Amino acid sequence: MTQNFDITEAASKRLKEIIEIDKLDPTSMLRLSILGGGCSGFQYNMDFDTTKNSDDHVFEKDGAVVVIDETSLDLLGGSQLNFIENLTTKQFIVENPNASSSCGCGSSFAV
Repeated sequence: MTQNFDITEAASKRLKEIIEIDKLDPTSMLRLSILGGGCSGFQYNMDFDTTKNSDDHVFEKDGAVVVIDETSLDLLGGSQLNFIENLTTKQFIVENPNASSSCGCGSSFAV
């Protein structure tokens, strides 16, 4: 079964900016995974990677690439990666319809 995952235009733009500003390998992809822990039970983990694993699902928008492993995608299916920037914060947000609750900072969730 194929799971959907969306990357907003704002998130795509910011990912490409980070790769350029931080002088990362141009083939870098954002690896989004779910770890046990956090104040709500699961937590989002984001890091740049240049390797695709055999169980990775690849999502692309305007040249920005996000990879998610099979197990994490079970909890992220139907989600969207967004980037928000306002007077007080700049951050990536995972808008996850599978989360029954999340912490105030948005970095952990429960299902």
